[in-house]
Amino acid sequence: MKTLLSLGHGYSADALARLLIPQGWTVIGTTRNGDKAARMQAAGIRPLLWPGDLAPALALATHILVSAAPDATGDPFLQSWPGIADATPDWLGYLSTTGVYGDHQGAWVDETTPLTPNSPRGAQRVLAESQWQATGLPVHIFRLAGIYGPGRGPFEKVRDGTARRIIKPGQFFSRTHVDDIAQVLAASIAQPNPGAAYNVCDDEPAPPEDVLSHAAALLGLPEPPAMPFDQAEMTPMARSFYGESKRVRNDRIKDDLGVRLLYPTYREGLAALLPSD
Repeated sequence: MKTLLSLGHGYSADALARLLIPQGWTVIGTTRNGDKAARMQAAGIRPLLWPGDLAPALALATHILVSAAPDATGDPFLQSWPGIADATPDWLGYLSTTGVYGDHQGAWVDETTPLTPNSPRGAQRVLAESQWQATGLPVHIFRLAGIYGPGRGPFEKVRDGTARRIIKPGQFFSRTHVDDIAQVLAASIAQPNPGAAYNVCDDEPAPPEDVLSHAAALLGLPEPPAMPFDQAEMTPMARSFYGESKRVRNDRIKDDLGVRLLYPTYREGLAALLPSD
């Protein structure tokens, strides 16, 4: 029986579980939250409260997905449970971020681009990637662009009037729909290639203000007001995202895994979200 152990079970892992469970997989996911554990169980996922004993789940796991955020010491599961390195899965996927590439002033990057993060979060991801690669397990790295999907679209802020189009010339972000993340992971599980790294993003990096303008057009509402970046009130985390501008290539998921994106640009992705959001 195929069993996925999801360490730090979250939004992207939920999407993968929705693909695997109907195929007869068992999915075990860790969570720190009792209410979330109940929701996971209702979705057919076996919750495992963390911190806790991972040994029984590791013994069952044929596949492992890691999506917990690292800290300055690296991956929290490797730090807390070093016995993970003794597991024997057929596949292990680590969900990283395109933030590991740092700022490229709008230029294109791919999986061969040197990892030069310019934020603490990016540096922590580079550290965690290297820690997992050092375990000797069949590790696959997935560098995710900005994630959106059901419940994580721009429509609510556009509707309630709080959206602002922050204008910073030359700013590009790449994005990915959560269902495309799930299909990339499933394609990798079907075609393991330990040591491989994959950028997971759509075909069209775009300035963030373009996405908000399109969301407003879909809703039949006026464009959100524009505001220069240097005058915008933003949280430190939000401002830090604007410290990096790059366009991320996704050729490898297509050429090596045969993936055909469900949502090749934000236009298709937002249109699909509109009925539910």
